[in-house]
Amino acid sequence: MKFLITGGAGFLGSHLCKKLLTNNNEIICLDNFQTGNIENISELIENKNFHLMNHDLREKIIINNNIDFIYNLACPASPKKYQADPIGTIQTCTVGMFNILDLALEKNADVLHTSTSEIYGDPLQHPQVEDYFGNVNPFGPRSCYDEGKRCAETIIYEYINQKKLSAKIVRIFNTFGPNMDIDDGRVVSNFIVQALRGEDLTIYGDGSQTRSLCYVDDLLEGFESFRKIGKSSIGPVNLGNSNEISIKELAEVIIDQTNSKSGIIYKDLPENDPKVRKPNTEKAKKLFSFEPKYSLNDGLKNTISYFQNKI
Repeated sequence: MKFLITGGAGFLGSHLCKKLLTNNNEIICLDNFQTGNIENISELIENKNFHLMNHDLREKIIINNNIDFIYNLACPASPKKYQADPIGTIQTCTVGMFNILDLALEKNADVLHTSTSEIYGDPLQHPQVEDYFGNVNPFGPRSCYDEGKRCAETIIYEYINQKKLSAKIVRIFNTFGPNMDIDDGRVVSNFIVQALRGEDLTIYGDGSQTRSLCYVDDLLEGFESFRKIGKSSIGPVNLGNSNEISIKELAEVIIDQTNSKSGIIYKDLPENDPKVRKPNTEKAKKLFSFEPKYSLNDGLKNTISYFQNKI
């Protein structure tokens, strides 16, 4: 098959490129390298089935060859990165979405769009199910990402209904693993980097807020299982690990796994930062038997090893 992977040099995209290449697929990796990293795909460059396209998704996508399937993973995902250019983040989610879907119609290609648990904002329902409308602030520092992703889902909905596009949406919950940036800004990478450097781990808030952390390999298995169930358009599906841990507990686990002498310091919780995050994944289990296999400890072991070679 011929795949287009937008955001292909990013954390998730680079893993997906590598996974699909092992099955003799042909890959077009599209990235503008705003947050993507060429090092993430350096081992793939010489593969004859891998084609790198340096392109901004906000501009019309022109590809002469056929495409069978489009994975859309393009958009900065950490608050630090998407808040650095909030207007650009909104444009990537919206203008970029139109460009992807128009290309899909042109090529008669299926689409899998990676949405986010940020759709639910700071949720009042726990765990979060797909039919929960969320608790999102449309006028705040996180709004460019949260509302941009919500609008992207609306655009897909209308293309499915008005233009008969075949598309799927996954709402990704917190995911971690190798190829995360050292300065990514999200909690797992922040804690690991600080612990390896012997710095105190920074907790925002009192540490009681929770996250459910999924290792990248499990998430990609979910992507591929969902893709393979056929050419139907199904509403959004949560993907993530439902095992929940507090931020304070996570900090302690990482200090222990890195044998660090780091302490813990506390700072104010940023505006609209979610207090809880846990997916209900029953829909994914029913549709394609989704079940994460990696424990938190095993995933952290691999991720810590990756960062040890980077610091």
